[in-house]
Amino acid sequence: MTPAVEANADGLIGPTHSYAGLSPGNLASSLNKGEASNPRAAVLQGLEKMRLLADLGLPQYVLPPHERPFIPFLRSLGFTGSDAQVVERAWTDAPSFAAAACSASPMWAANAATVTPSADAADGRVHFTPANLVTNLHRSLEHAQTKRALDALFPDPDRFAVHDALPSVGHLADEGAANHVHLCAEHGAPGVNLLVWGREAHEGWTGRYPARQTREASETLARRHGAQRAVLARQGRDAIAGGTFHNDVVCVGALDTLFFHDMAFEDRAAVETEIRRAAEGLFEPVFVEVSSADLPLADAISSYLFNSMLIQIPGEDRLTLICPTETRDNARSHAVAESFAGSNGPIGAVRYVDVRQSMRNGGGPACLRLRVVLTEAEQAATNPAMRLTPDLHARLTAWAEAHYRDRLTPADLADPALLDESRRALDELTGILGLGAGFYPFQH
Repeated sequence: MTPAVEANADGLIGPTHSYAGLSPGNLASSLNKGEASNPRAAVLQGLEKMRLLADLGLPQYVLPPHERPFIPFLRSLGFTGSDAQVVERAWTDAPSFAAAACSASPMWAANAATVTPSADAADGRVHFTPANLVTNLHRSLEHAQTKRALDALFPDPDRFAVHDALPSVGHLADEGAANHVHLCAEHGAPGVNLLVWGREAHEGWTGRYPARQTREASETLARRHGAQRAVLARQGRDAIAGGTFHNDVVCVGALDTLFFHDMAFEDRAAVETEIRRAAEGLFEPVFVEVSSADLPLADAISSYLFNSMLIQIPGEDRLTLICPTETRDNARSHAVAESFAGSNGPIGAVRYVDVRQSMRNGGGPACLRLRVVLTEAEQAATNPAMRLTPDLHARLTAWAEAHYRDRLTPADLADPALLDESRRALDELTGILGLGAGFYPFQH
């Protein structure tokens, strides 16, 4: 085994962060639709969370926002003229498409890609497949730019394999790491890749909300990555109907521990059996289940207890749960979280972070990061300009304070001045993160 650590690559929240309510099944997104957002507070909250993880000793990387409004998409729909005219005409003639083109949803890096650690890949490289996110229009626009970001962060083809997204069809609907958990004895050791799906490709879905991940997509990812010991599990139908649009709303895992709500899986006993079988000879899985009696599904969703980050702080034996402040503010989820910290189980501590701007759109601490297990040699092969340091944190903080608005309503997205503001911000960011010329389409 080659020693490794679990790094985090967080999505930097973009200047068009807003509450447009574009995601059916995401209850927070729907609840806050039309409200004013604060993009500046949002990006600063995200940066503070990144700094906390870096200060705890975990490698922390920054993934850049995407170009928004995304003019190439609007032009593909037949809108012409200057870029400002394209924005104005789109908002007049096709406001739903215009809203999709302005979405800052790439901030949720848990949906950026599915990652297989090198210890689990047949060719010994770290594999990435950007999620096609075809269930929602605004998210389906992301994967090409996400690949460019991953190529920039992980440029060494001898150590990293950054694939194209799966074909953008409903049969292969893929939502990324939000439906993937890696379990192992220790980082760098071979482990089990749990891939959770909501429907089969040819299966009709009659529920209130869509099941976003197909079994066939999960199978394809495991095959493409050469992932050893893959376990596929069906997401709980009732959980999806209740608003768990991704499995990371009701399940998180780290090292040998799977922490989940009792409604997370359609057949919990079968999932545990399959994980134990796959882990045989490697480690003994630890299953930490929270019952609906202790935490009803509605409280699990509103508090985002399971959309917390479950991490191992270097030098500590037990895991730490990084929860949103909403977990602390909900009496039931707070009691559950603190009960684990006070027990002798695998979770030894709980910390709370303020990511309220993201939470109001349905994304907790875990949504904002992509987890990547890296050896020392793999860390050395990443783009150093994208790794968070105190200096980079200070530069990004000053950059955000200079370029981001402190109030934005969905109606403000139609303001052509926002296009210019966003482009100036991204132009400067390209240099800060060492992304190279022409990283964004508008720079060509």
